[in-house]
Amino acid sequence: MADNARAKRLADLIREVVAKKLQRGIKDPRLGSHVTITDTRVTGDLREATVFYTVYGDDEQRAEAAAGLESAKGVLRSAVGAAAGVKFTPSLTFVADALPDTAKTIEDLLDKARAKDAEVREVSAGAAFAGDADPYKKPEEDDEPGDEDDEDAEDDGSDDDEKDGDAAK
Repeated sequence: MADNARAKRLADLIREVVAKKLQRGIKDPRLGSHVTITDTRVTGDLREATVFYTVYGDDEQRAEAAAGLESAKGVLRSAVGAAAGVKFTPSLTFVADALPDTAKTIEDLLDKARAKDAEVREVSAGAAFAGDADPYKKPEEDDEPGDEDDEDAEDDGSDDDEKDGDAAK
């Protein structure tokens, strides 16, 4: 088995060679400029390579690109073998990358969440709190001036000082 670094280098080389060959070397109209090579993975024994690609277009263009890549598989493998200089050129498998579809799904979900947030903001714009504005409990203070119990409570500290002073005399 090859080490992971060698497999990574070979995968990078395959990605570059396939992308350049698709751009310049293959004249198939199904493989126009709308095909992009996104990633390449090579097995540990360097015998098989999976090439991930995206096609920017509708479903018909995706199907045409898949057929074009299958028909150009031999030419692309020959180009990889010439560039890599390895004993055994890996067989190529082309897989449509699901990243753009996943990204679109995530964007749609984020748009829905933004819309729901906007609805909640509109509904709560004129709303008031269900309870008091200050939800924390505070000790009750009676601010009525005629209440004698509060005055005695305030004077208790000073009366104690006076009583202590009278007792000391």
